[in-house]
Amino acid sequence: MKQQLTGLIRTMRPKQWLKNGFIFIALVFDGKLTNPYFFSKTLAGFGLLCLTSSTVYLINDLVDIKADQTHPTKRNRPLPSGQLSKGVAIGAAVVLPLISLSLAYLLEPEFALILASYLALQIAYSFKLKHVVLIDAMTLAAGFLLRVAGGAALVDVVRFSPWLYVFTTLLALFLGFSKRRQELVLLQEGANSFRAILDDYNLKLLDELILIVTATTVLTYSLYTFSAEGLPPNHLMMLTIPFVLYGIFRYLYLIHVRGITDTPDEVVFKDRPIQLAVGLWGLTVVLILYLL
Repeated sequence: MKQQLTGLIRTMRPKQWLKNGFIFIALVFDGKLTNPYFFSKTLAGFGLLCLTSSTVYLINDLVDIKADQTHPTKRNRPLPSGQLSKGVAIGAAVVLPLISLSLAYLLEPEFALILASYLALQIAYSFKLKHVVLIDAMTLAAGFLLRVAGGAALVDVVRFSPWLYVFTTLLALFLGFSKRRQELVLLQEGANSFRAILDDYNLKLLDELILIVTATTVLTYSLYTFSAEGLPPNHLMMLTIPFVLYGIFRYLYLIHVRGITDTPDEVVFKDRPIQLAVGLWGLTVVLILYLL
């Protein structure tokens, strides 16, 4: 029983819950971070989003169990390794969304609708969309966009700029294409046996796609900092641009020069300079929006 519980928690991917932090973007950038009501509401939404995303990981691992058994690292996950039984995983995948969606409706009906859309999109990704070239990465980006939209629904946004929706989408595309590139590099000739969609990608295409989304991500964020409504009129938000630039450049350095094959989220957990850049960016944003 203890082994099953441990395997279930591992499969729910608590480390991946960091991605759900995008739900706080609306709270911060709409100037409501210090509002106890909206903060607690967003925090509750974060918890429900984590339960929902864990459902997606369970479903995804159930669908990919055979493919994961051929992967050099994913074969050690609870389901492909046999630590977690399929019956327990299926049961959790049914119960978790019933809990999260019901509580989400009580919290905010619009948020529940967005959460249900996120779940439906990710289930479609697990069964079909991850096998469609380009659409696979765009689906992942849409998931991040829905996280931000969910946060906006919870705080009744007034000053939240649409530029941040565009920036989030482009940044997620950058991470999605980077993930595909890392899979190609890591698996090399065996890539197709793990994920068939990798047959439709190559390093040249992915490097060009990453180049495009890198440029547009930086441009979009830069335009946001001095043209969006609701920001301080002194344009101090432009001071946050170097942190965004450094974070992206550092990641590109790691994959092209250092040959890092970790996924983007793993790099964030491991690389101190990127962590420092993200931390300084967040601190600077809060100082500008709330104290200066």
